[in-house]
Amino acid sequence: MKTWFILFRKEWLEMIRNYKVIWIPLVFVLFGLQQPITSYYMPEILKSVGNLPNGAVIKIPIPLSGEVLAQTLGQYTQMGILVLVLAFMGMVSSERRSGMTKAILVKPVGYSSYITSKWMSAVLLSAGAIFISMLTSWYYTVLLIGDFPFMNLVKGASIYFIWILFLITLTVFLSSFLKSSGLVAAFTLLFSILLTILTSLLGKWMEWSPYQLTNAAATLFTAGKIEGPFLLPLVTSVILTAFFLYLAATRKSNF
Repeated sequence: MKTWFILFRKEWLEMIRNYKVIWIPLVFVLFGLQQPITSYYMPEILKSVGNLPNGAVIKIPIPLSGEVLAQTLGQYTQMGILVLVLAFMGMVSSERRSGMTKAILVKPVGYSSYITSKWMSAVLLSAGAIFISMLTSWYYTVLLIGDFPFMNLVKGASIYFIWILFLITLTVFLSSFLKSSGLVAAFTLLFSILLTILTSLLGKWMEWSPYQLTNAAATLFTAGKIEGPFLLPLVTSVILTAFFLYLAATRKSNF
């Protein structure tokens, strides 16, 4: 266990040196700020850039607080996943190319400890970034638009993060098998896009899809309760996450 914590500490020191602990949360905070501010000021923005005739009035209803927070999740799905995949795509593969993995595993270090320490570092940094971002979005939504129950925010963000956890695990899994970081990012993003499209088009047959958790979190924000599939995609996500992590941590590739 001591070896695992040493590896875990190494990962955090590396993320501090390359500023991931700063720029990843900062990017997500910007995502969190964007939706409530643009939703509130959209009529003024359109009025200032729309070249409307004098006397014209723009009446755009301000969305409800829950709708704004649900749209914030949409920002994460569109851009946040890209940021996380690009940030962690080389977590294992880059060290394999440089020979760092061989140097580490020559020491009395278990391969499973090596992989899981990287995985846990990525998970904790991503969780911190998303929850800080959601808190920022919630604060400005309440300030500008209206009140929203804090516990619903926590529940919705937690449900959504299970989807992110699944994708992070997939990224680490692919990074442990592929030496090209570009291929890791391409396959992860392609899988995410295909799963999103198939779940949207074939909802009845894709109720097991981990992407359904994003819809569950969004409906919790907008309707105050979870609507649609939840337990099945939750179980599927947990099983697939454990499966990919197990494969990544137990199949020692030829480095």
